[in-house]
Amino acid sequence: MLDVCLLGTSGMMPLPRRALTALMTRFNGSSLLIDCGEGTQVSIREQGWSIHSIDTICITHVHGDHISGLPGLLLSMGNAERKEPLTIIGPRGTRRVVEALLIIAQGLPFELHFIELTEKKERLDCNGYYLEAFRVSHTVPCYGYSQIVRRAGKFDREKAEENEVPMKVWSRLQKGGEVLCDGILYTPDMVLGQERKGLKVTYCTDTRPIPEIAGYAEKADLFICEGMYGGEEMSAKAKENKHMTFREAAMLAKKAEAAELWLTHYSPSLIRPEEYMEETRKIFPYAKPGRDRKSIVLNFEKEDEGKKEGNA
Repeated sequence: MLDVCLLGTSGMMPLPRRALTALMTRFNGSSLLIDCGEGTQVSIREQGWSIHSIDTICITHVHGDHISGLPGLLLSMGNAERKEPLTIIGPRGTRRVVEALLIIAQGLPFELHFIELTEKKERLDCNGYYLEAFRVSHTVPCYGYSQIVRRAGKFDREKAEENEVPMKVWSRLQKGGEVLCDGILYTPDMVLGQERKGLKVTYCTDTRPIPEIAGYAEKADLFICEGMYGGEEMSAKAKENKHMTFREAAMLAKKAEAAELWLTHYSPSLIRPEEYMEETRKIFPYAKPGRDRKSIVLNFEKEDEGKKEGNA
């Protein structure tokens, strides 16, 4: 199961009831934060979640509304006597910017590990899931992210017996590890069936609607995408500032065949995004306006009735 919370939905500046854009997910004891604008740690606390389990922070780009909350968050972690290292991922130059911000947050009692992205697409292995980082089109280097939780195939007793796999190693193979037993190396594919559908959340903000985004968000269970401007009368401004309208985000979601779209990163002048949803849903029926602390629990698809895994 993957917990997802859209902590804030505002672009450019926070508003009294709208924090700057950020996303947090929780999976198997690990928490991921994408962007950390002003007000992010307050939203985390209001959601009732903890900052202590955050082990990875992804930065889409180093504009202030996406990174200005980071010093306060890191200070709070330090004041809570955190000792575990924290990984920060972002475009080239992220380390320099973060270290400059830390002038006001010196003496952290934990290490920061930086991963700077330079390729058009990069895939990282993180705490039981994968992160796909993909470059988008903004006024500065900017990346979107997909969090992908893979799901191994079901245990296949007949396959295990055909491959003469000892029963005593079945359990460890089911968990995905290789096992050396009596001089023979056994691998998970010797006991598992075809890989099952996992979970995928794609987060993309501050960009023009380049066609590649739909490919990166393909079949996402949840596609969270910027919709800075609600109406098409703002199209020229969206192009000028390298942002998107609701219609453009909906077109991407439709092409990606995503299960659901949440819009976010609203312009401060966009007070009532609900007013634009009727037209947006004509393009993509499963579009929803994001709001601060909008959350969902994504679960793996249920197993077919009557089919049981072998004992291991």
